[in-house]
Amino acid sequence: MSAVQATDPSQTSALQVQPFDVSVIIVSFNTREVLRQCLQSVLDDAAGLEAEIIVVDNSPTDGSPEMIEADFPQVILIRSEVNLGFGEGNNVALRQARGRYFVLLNSDAFFVKGSLSLALKHMDENPTVGLGGCRLIGRDGSSQPSSRCFHSVLGDAIAFSGLAAKYPRSRLFGRFDRTWADESHPAPVDWVPGAFTILRPSALQKVGYFDPAFFLYYEEVDLCRRMKLAGIPVWYWPDIVVVHIGGESSRQLKSLEFSPRAAQVVLWRMRSTLIYYRKHHGGRVRFAKWMEQALYFATVLRNMFSRDPQRRDRERHHRIMIGLMDQAWNETNGGRISPPRPW
Repeated sequence: MSAVQATDPSQTSALQVQPFDVSVIIVSFNTREVLRQCLQSVLDDAAGLEAEIIVVDNSPTDGSPEMIEADFPQVILIRSEVNLGFGEGNNVALRQARGRYFVLLNSDAFFVKGSLSLALKHMDENPTVGLGGCRLIGRDGSSQPSSRCFHSVLGDAIAFSGLAAKYPRSRLFGRFDRTWADESHPAPVDWVPGAFTILRPSALQKVGYFDPAFFLYYEEVDLCRRMKLAGIPVWYWPDIVVVHIGGESSRQLKSLEFSPRAAQVVLWRMRSTLIYYRKHHGGRVRFAKWMEQALYFATVLRNMFSRDPQRRDRERHHRIMIGLMDQAWNETNGGRISPPRPW
C-alpha cells in the first residue's frame, strides 16, 4: 500500500448531493459506553439542524452495534468486519455522507451546548476555510492541546526532550502545541487534532480523503498538510468547545509498566511517524528516526548504573523503545510502505 496515495473523492456522488446541514461521522472501536454518551450529546446539540449521524464500528466485540440499533435507531450504522483504523474508517463514511459540512468526532468526545451550530456558522462565514478545529477540554475543564504546528525533527526533539513542557510560554520550545499562544484567540494554524474536525466537502474534493497508509496517528496531520499545500486555510476556533476523554485517560498512565498492548500502540505511532516523514520530508526521515532513538539512548545511559528500581525500569523501558523504532523502520521499509491492515 502506497504511503502517498489518498482516497479519491471524485469517485462518489455524495459531494454533489447535500440534503443535510451537516453529517456527523464517528468511528468507534469497542467504546460502547462512551459512544452512548457521545451520540446523546450529538443528538442534543443537533436539535434544530438537519443532521445525519453516521457511526462506523470497526470490528466491534462489545455490543456497540446492538446498542446503537436499540437506543439510536436514527443513526446510520456501518459495520466493518475488520478494524479499518481511524482514517480509512472515516473514509468509508465520507463516501456516503450528504451534509453541507462533514464533522468528524471521536467516540470519546462530547459537544458543549451550541458548539455544532457555531462550527457551521464559522464555516459559512469563512468560505475559503477547508478545515476547522475546536478548543478541547477534559471533563474537569482543563485545556488540552487543540492546535499544533507541523512536525519537524527539531520540533519533535524539543517535545521528546521535555523542554516543551518545561518552557510552555516559549515560542521556540512551545511551538509544537502552540502553548505560547492565547487559547481564547481564533487563528489560522497548521493542524488540529482529530477528536473534532469540521470539513468542507469541496476542500476534500480538491485534496482527497485520508491517506489509508496511516492506520492510526498522523492521519489528520497529513490531511491538514495537504490542505495547506493546496492553499486551503485550516483554522482553530476556541468558541467551539468539545469535551474529550482521551486526554484525561492518558494523564492517568503514571506507571512505568510497559504492557504488550502499550508496545503495540507505540509501534503504530512509530510506523506512522516514519510514513509521514518519508511522504513529506523525504530522506530526512532518517534524522527523525535517529533523533528519537538518540533521546531514548540518553535516558538509558542516565539510568543503567542506578540501583533505584524505578530508574532501572526506565532504562529497560527505553531500551524497548529503541528496538521498537528499529522494528517500525524495517516493517515500513524506512517509511516507504504501510504494513497490511489491520496493524
